[in-house]
Amino acid sequence: MNIKKIAPLKDARTKTVATVGPACGSPEKLAQLLRAGADVFRINMAHGSRESHCQAVKDIRQASSDTGLPAGILVDLAGPKIRLGQLTQNPLILENNQTVRMIRGLEAAADDELTCNYAPLIDEVAVGDDIVLADGISRIQVLEKSADQLVCTVLDGGPLRSRQGVNLPGTKLSVPALGEVDIENAKWAASMGVEFVSLSFVRNAHEVNQLKTLLQTHGSGAMVISKIEKAEALERLEEIVIATDGVMVARGDLGVEIPIEKTPLAQKRIIKLCLKHRKPVIVATQMLESMHTSKQPTRAEVTDVANAIFDGADACMLSGETAIGEYPIEAVMMMNRIMNESEQEFIGLVPKVTAYDPASSDWDKASSVLFGAAHTAKRMDSKMVMLASHHPTTALHKSKQRDYIPTVCITDSPETYRRMSLFWGVKPVLIETAIEETKLRTFANKWIRDNTELETGNSFLIVSDTEVLPGVQMLVMVCEVQ
Repeated sequence: MNIKKIAPLKDARTKTVATVGPACGSPEKLAQLLRAGADVFRINMAHGSRESHCQAVKDIRQASSDTGLPAGILVDLAGPKIRLGQLTQNPLILENNQTVRMIRGLEAAADDELTCNYAPLIDEVAVGDDIVLADGISRIQVLEKSADQLVCTVLDGGPLRSRQGVNLPGTKLSVPALGEVDIENAKWAASMGVEFVSLSFVRNAHEVNQLKTLLQTHGSGAMVISKIEKAEALERLEEIVIATDGVMVARGDLGVEIPIEKTPLAQKRIIKLCLKHRKPVIVATQMLESMHTSKQPTRAEVTDVANAIFDGADACMLSGETAIGEYPIEAVMMMNRIMNESEQEFIGLVPKVTAYDPASSDWDKASSVLFGAAHTAKRMDSKMVMLASHHPTTALHKSKQRDYIPTVCITDSPETYRRMSLFWGVKPVLIETAIEETKLRTFANKWIRDNTELETGNSFLIVSDTEVLPGVQMLVMVCEVQ
């Protein structure tokens, strides 16, 4: 058989996204994370140099080759992150009801002065608007506005440090989601052949399409992942979900841009729309936050991860836990354990019908065939569904049906193989050359005997989306292990 790489059948259907950083910055460490259950590695473009980013891609590819496990790469564009300028003290302690001034420039001259790297801030903020500092630690409100400064009162005091984040909930900003630095980083991502590129601070479908066009122009088929972290994005959520290839619930900034108590319902709404429109969705930020310094998460964190899985998340993301934490491998293993236990809830569920898309007959055809195949497999107590496809579309359809039957997808496309690392419940297998459909059953039988615990006589299904016979576009075979 011409198998190039095999992805063993890990139990967890939900995928794990792990952020690369100093704590896992070598092929050996990354290989350990893959074996522990990581599926996709995130490169955060807000940190590091071009040299370090190139090295990270090289190391990830090496780790995948060494382990024989698929590893997608997600390049996370930083977007227009507004940050404080240089303060007179680090930290500078703000007190409730204190008066402070936001002035133009990058360096404060007095303790009551704040500056930021976004020059139009004073022009675009209005009297009465809130300005949130340091990811929600402090909040100030604009009392007066002049040409060169904002006079503000401190609503929530706390310590501030230079370069910490600034959020402007409710303020319509002119800054584009895709700035000059992001454009250059997107071009670099295209040149590196990564599988996913995420766009920060998305506000509308036009911004999503801009990034798609940019990537395609530079020869990249990377999936665009839209990060939902602005109130404006929630106002136009469905148009963004339709336009994008995938979504990230970026709870860090989202929980600052909207009242924090509204974040859980926003997360549920985002996931629900992604399930409706068959788009992969990643839940991110503080999932196992305490594992920065602890080998065990809190009970609340475990419940948070489980609830994301119950809601229908395709993946959960680790940020600092794997990038700079003391226990990156333990964090991935813990994530996998929570997923395995939570996914027991899906056992026995009836496969879901994916909504008909009138703009795409291919979507309707594939989803109909896969829906029928999934129901056949359930009624026959089949132990596995094996997909055969050059493109990722078929695997994505199957993923969104959310049935618990183990599913593998064999492909001769390295790009498809790595892209499936984000698809819920699909285990990719890479082969060197396409298999003739007449030999699929023989291949499947040997693969199952070599890589699973299925027994002789167990039934399984094969679904192929390539033309087997003239005029036959999809094939479903019911087989038994020989």
